[in-house]
Amino acid sequence: MENLFNKLRNFDAYPKINEDFYSRTLSGGVITLASSIFMILLFISELRLYLHEVPETKLEVDTSRGETLRINFDVTFPALPCSILSLDAMDVSGEQHLDVKHDIIKKRIDANGNAIESRQDGISAPKVEKLLQRHGGRLDHNETYCGSCYGAEVSEEDCFNSCEEVREAYRKIGWGMSNPDLIDQCKREGFLQRIKDEGGEGCNLYGFLEVNKVAGNFHFAPGKSFQKENVHVHDLLAFQKDSFNISHRVNRLAFGAYFPGATNPLDGVEWVQKSPHGMYQYFIKVVPTIYTEINGHSIQTNQLSVTEHFRGSELGRPQTLPGVFFFYDLSPIKVTFVEQHVSFLHFLTNVCAIIGGMSSFHCLIKLKVNDLIRSFSQTFNILT
Repeated sequence: MENLFNKLRNFDAYPKINEDFYSRTLSGGVITLASSIFMILLFISELRLYLHEVPETKLEVDTSRGETLRINFDVTFPALPCSILSLDAMDVSGEQHLDVKHDIIKKRIDANGNAIESRQDGISAPKVEKLLQRHGGRLDHNETYCGSCYGAEVSEEDCFNSCEEVREAYRKIGWGMSNPDLIDQCKREGFLQRIKDEGGEGCNLYGFLEVNKVAGNFHFAPGKSFQKENVHVHDLLAFQKDSFNISHRVNRLAFGAYFPGATNPLDGVEWVQKSPHGMYQYFIKVVPTIYTEINGHSIQTNQLSVTEHFRGSELGRPQTLPGVFFFYDLSPIKVTFVEQHVSFLHFLTNVCAIIGGMSSFHCLIKLKVNDLIRSFSQTFNILT
């Protein structure tokens, strides 16, 4: 048995050194103290990493089909009134949503950015009770008003009792309204006067869009939009203005829900128009993302990358539509984040590495310092 113990004793890789062969020094104490503090800091950092969830990232091909994309936005136009702003959305599949009003709030703001009024479906004009009949004259007792649409009606029985209804009928057949004062409904509602009264105001639009999960665009622009010879145009003649200031600030723009660590590159972006005409374009690459929390709950959302471009009116080219356009395209690669805890064995391995590494570093530094002190002492003795 004693022979067995002697053999085991020979396997000792760290034999003890007799106290007669080592000494304690001031420099060694300073180095030991500094190494211990650094070791404790590394241990605390590793412990925090072990106690918190760490997301693991994977890339894979996005094979999802038939899903929709939710676009959350909050955009402020300091120099465009709410009454002339409209929102359109369209995609490569041919689906169009013109003059979107559902799930959207328009907030009128003054020149200082203070809120004046906030309503859903935009700022609509009040209904006018006393209007002329379709063929002129006054309304008889118990007779209802039926306004004319000046050639834009589909049938003789169609009634248009507000300026907004007439403008919508014009839009559907691809007509522009050159002079609202020639439309009885618009004249009595004070369409042009309301636009003049809102001069100097701005507009804050916020809400969300539900679109197909395909490439497309949505844009904010003045006037009603319509299709004319397969071209998307806006009726700007009704406002009787030569230029529109499309300076804007993107307070928030997100394609999907928020997830931990998400950053939206357009949040807080501001642009000021310096030329009289042009459109501002954002080209967005949408990366599908799935974030799975430690409890198993998954968040299906998206990440963004953006490039910007201003397209002005140049000689030899037709005047561009004033507005702010967001063109988006989807990446075929999907990013998945899965929260998970660091295993205890991994934590233990890192702690051992910290202790072993700092011990080796401590010994090396101590040897180097002792050599320097010894060399300095020898040099000093020779000089003296």
